[in-house]
This record gives sequence, C-alpha cells and structure tokens, in this order.
Amino acid sequence: MPALDGMRVLDMTQYEAGTSCTQWLAWLGADVVKVESPSGDPGRGVARTSTGDRADGQYFMNYNGNKRSIVVNLKDAAGRQLLLDLVRRFDVFVENYGPGVVEKLGIGYDALRERAPSLVYGRIKGFGLSGPYAAFNSYDWVAQAAAGTFSVTGDPDGPPMRPGASFADSGTGLQMALAITAAYVQQQRTGEGQLIELSMQEAVTMFMRTLGLQAWGREAAPRTGIGRGTSSTYPCRGGGRNDWVYIMPVTVQMWDALVATMGRTDFYEDDRFATWEARQEHTSELYDEIAAWTRQYTKQEVMEILGAAGVPCSKVFDTLDLFTDAHLQARGFVQTVEHPVNGPVQLWANPVRMSESNVPVGRSPLLGEHTDAVLNECLGLSEADITALRESGVVG
Repeated sequence: MPALDGMRVLDMTQYEAGTSCTQWLAWLGADVVKVESPSGDPGRGVARTSTGDRADGQYFMNYNGNKRSIVVNLKDAAGRQLLLDLVRRFDVFVENYGPGVVEKLGIGYDALRERAPSLVYGRIKGFGLSGPYAAFNSYDWVAQAAAGTFSVTGDPDGPPMRPGASFADSGTGLQMALAITAAYVQQQRTGEGQLIELSMQEAVTMFMRTLGLQAWGREAAPRTGIGRGTSSTYPCRGGGRNDWVYIMPVTVQMWDALVATMGRTDFYEDDRFATWEARQEHTSELYDEIAAWTRQYTKQEVMEILGAAGVPCSKVFDTLDLFTDAHLQARGFVQTVEHPVNGPVQLWANPVRMSESNVPVGRSPLLGEHTDAVLNECLGLSEADITALRESGVVG
C-alpha cells in the first residue's frame, strides 16, 4: 500500500511553497483535497498557454498532481462553516496564504483545533509568525535574498545575482512535508495534533550551511561565479548558450583520470600543472588547455567520456534536457499523463523511490472537479443539498 495511505489532508495552499508540500504528501499516498476559492488557485493562470478557462498551465500541473479539488467560498459565513465541518474528517490542514489572511477568514489554528483537537496544522510564511518581519509578504526569490543565496551568486566583482531555480518554495514545501509526516506519526501514537510553523527565510538557510561564515565568523562568504580553476564550466562543440560541461576532479585519482583521458600526460612535466599548488597559481592557463579539449566534443560526449573514466562531471542540462535526456527517460522519471483539457502532458515523477510504496503519477484536478464527491463522502450531503449550496454561491 502507499506509505501514507489513510492520511487525509485539507490543502489550502496556492502558488508553489504550500503546493509543493501537499504534492509530496500526495505522492506518498495521502488523500489530498485542495480547497480553492471560486476563482481558483492563482497559480492556475501562471504560464497558461491557452485562453480557455479550464486550461491550466504547466506550472500548476507540476505542483498539483495526485490531488482533488473542491471550491468553497470562505468569504461566505456558510462556506466557512462548511470548512469547519470538513476539518473534522481530516488529519492535516496546510496553508501558505499571506500574513493574517486565515485569521481574517476565521480559520486559524485555534478555530480549527476547537473542531478537530487531533489536527496537524501546517503554516508556511515568508518570515514566520513572529519577529520584526512577520507581517512582510514574500515570494521565492524574496526568501532567497533574505537567506543569503543572492550574496553568493554571481561573479566575485559583480553585483549579487538571483539564482534561477525556485528552491525557496519547493525546499520549504519539502521541509514542511517532512514535519507533517513526523507530526502525523506522533498523532497516531498520542491522538494529539499540533501547530507546525515554517519560515521560508529559515528554510532556505538549510541550503547555505556549506558556505556559512568565512574566517571563523568574521567575514561573509564571497561570490565565486563559475571560476577558472580545475573545477569549472567548460565550453563544448556547438557553441549554444547551454553547450557547456561542468567538471569537478576533487581527488588525485580523479585528476589523473582527467589527464589520462585528455591524453595530456605532459601536464606531469609542466611546472604550471604538476602540483595542486601550481595549478592554483595558473588557473587561466589550465582552463584554456582543458577548454581546448572539451571544444572538440559535444557536451553529451564529454559527459559520457569523462563519466566513464571516473571523473565527476555533467553536461549543463537545460530545462528541455530534463524532459528528453535518455537517462531520465530510462529511469521513468518523465511521465506522460492524460489531462481532460490539455491532452497528453509530460510531468516529472516523485524522485523518491520506495520499494513498498508506489503511487502512480496523476494529473492535476480541474477547478472544483471533486466538490460534490468530497462533500458527499465527508459530510453525507445529498445531491439536492450540494445543488442548494452551489446556487447560493457557497460552493462551486
């Protein structure tokens, strides 16, 4: 059976940080019911390629697979009451709205705990629930700037740069999913729920620990750029913007393997390259020598040649490579699912592979697709009851 079979999650998240969390729970087998407003998660409109009202963009589909969707108008008193009734049937509630939003809606932790004492309530906020910045809004790159990633990205003498990947959102979501799973185990043992708070700023610092403070806390870590030393990014045949390979020979054996593979055993007799210290003093000359060799091959060829020789390296994968690369295809990481509006859609699978827990990759739900089914199974509402709620604007 799926690892989290039996866990029921009421998901009031939007965009990426919260939706990443609940998708991980769904991938592990939890029944995740996404609660949306009549206008839907605003993430549905991000990168939308069709003007059709029901055609969701790749962005939304990437973060909301394997979930169900219901529409509840929480600005209506009857809609709020419906949510309070629903929460009794769930183990977990997750939200990542802006500061103060759930309090205004009257669905904060205390209000929900009164109805469901065993509830695990997860809250993701840009700067947490306390401290001078608690009321500040945040998005992924705001949290990254606040956690230091900009300060170490870019050329040493240039300005701070924004990292391309949105790992503040996804990284925070993953950490919240881990915390919720731990709290669920505790709940199953004790019958007690709890509040889980996670600051995106603090979550991103978990990716900064390798850099830390320089000079025993007296200096900030510098920007390093791509570097010009042995471990660096080298151009390959083709000359495109991503026709590069990253090579990282850390040990003596790896350096020897690189030299042998390049056919440059003369490096051992060259005073500029014979020792590690000498190579640090002549990084530009060494870079040019290695780059002259990599330019003879495509990035795929360099990766295969050096990888087979035991030299840590990778071609610079672009986002298209991540869907078409033979290795990822062979491992089944890229899956094609059928969407009722968008047709066949390619999505990435759960990267965690568990021998005794398998949850097939599912599509994202249409807005409100499961409203009737969830209200019937959780609250026993009849078709006539749900029709009345819909006509009054309480559900969609």
